[in-house]
Amino acid sequence: MFVTVQYLRKTLAASLKTLETQGFDITGMEEKLAALPDSYDAFISFARELCRLPFRRDWPYVEPVSWEEIQREMAPGRERFCRPADVGLCVKKAETAFLASVLGCILGKPLEVNPDLESLRRAGEAAGQWPVKDFITPEFLDALGRRHFSWTETTKGRIHYAAADDDLNYSVLGMLALEEHGLQLDLDGMKRTWLRHQAMGFAFGPEQHITACIAANRLMEEEMEPHHPDRDYSWWADLFNPMNEECGAIIRMDAYGYAFAGRPDMAARYACIDASFTHRRTGVYSAMYVAAVLAGMFTACDPVEPFVEALNFIPCRSRFYRACQVALQCVLSSHSFEEGYEKIHHRFEPYGHCMVYQEIGTLMNTMRWAKDVWHGVCLQVMQGNDTDSFGCTAGSMLGAYFGPKGLDPRRLEPFENTIHISLADFYENSLTRLARRMSLLPGRFLPLLEKEGEP
Repeated sequence: MFVTVQYLRKTLAASLKTLETQGFDITGMEEKLAALPDSYDAFISFARELCRLPFRRDWPYVEPVSWEEIQREMAPGRERFCRPADVGLCVKKAETAFLASVLGCILGKPLEVNPDLESLRRAGEAAGQWPVKDFITPEFLDALGRRHFSWTETTKGRIHYAAADDDLNYSVLGMLALEEHGLQLDLDGMKRTWLRHQAMGFAFGPEQHITACIAANRLMEEEMEPHHPDRDYSWWADLFNPMNEECGAIIRMDAYGYAFAGRPDMAARYACIDASFTHRRTGVYSAMYVAAVLAGMFTACDPVEPFVEALNFIPCRSRFYRACQVALQCVLSSHSFEEGYEKIHHRFEPYGHCMVYQEIGTLMNTMRWAKDVWHGVCLQVMQGNDTDSFGCTAGSMLGAYFGPKGLDPRRLEPFENTIHISLADFYENSLTRLARRMSLLPGRFLPLLEKEGEP
């Protein structure tokens, strides 16, 4: 089945808006697109032309795409933020981190309707359930006036397993990519892992676009010459892909943070490989940042410290770097969780569900004020936006920081030791077995780095 030319025209128009946000000079391109005939060939040629657009002369940021250029834009001397890790402890923390990510995901899932803290507060108070201290109830959702369709399996009293979700799929997909390709993981390895495991129905935005692209080109590649341009699928993330700066890559980073505990440099490096498969610029840098923060949580003495140190592992002249600086200032200058949220929300309100900037700030706010894992995931979900995705990411960070002592195992009982993962050729449904498998990552990769002489 082919997409329609009308869909391609609409997608290219949205891509132009994204490119303008990224600093490109799109002068005359909207008019040129409007004048194009309804032709697949015409739209492909136009899309390739977009890849060659120059930046505006007044654009103040430097936001490279290739790993080599990204490295050159990082802070010098960043290796000092890599700390020796107790591998045995990291294994235990990684298990906790995954279990906590599942908690955060399912806690936030029925609220995945882009709320803000104030709307959630009103609903919670009306239902007598504010602040959030337990799984969301149907009464809470009634008061909110909207709900995610998964509420029948993700609300209190109706939970009997960890429901299928793209966030949990991607955590496992990252684990599988590392298991299958090790330190040799590259874009081609990502492609092969996705072809084997990714489910189209649980992919959204750029992920759905890339999944469709690689599936459509799988047979064609065998007949193409080795250097045919269509064999180089790295540019697919640039074409017909207007959401390539949103949070879809962030939610795939957990496994890299676990595998390279205490090594934010390596976590950012492999996060860049994964994220570049579907995203560009802020979409990639935010994923690298989250992976570096998560790696830092395993060895941190302070829960905000990794957010500061991880800035050294993203381009210093990017929009995302500047946004992180502002968010950190908002959080560190606040005297309460509520004040931190209000400052972040006021500064980044236009950046809601999936749009990264506000949500990264809420992660910082959560980690500053969290008392333990469950308290932390509740704080994260209470801040709204993409509640399940960032509840999941917050859970990973909280578990990596607090470790097993910070998670009351009774919180996991509603899942009845069952998790639903919607990936092809993957059959594990035991939550404890999957968590233990995830926890093997630091035990495998940290000694491997030392053996292979990684600094």
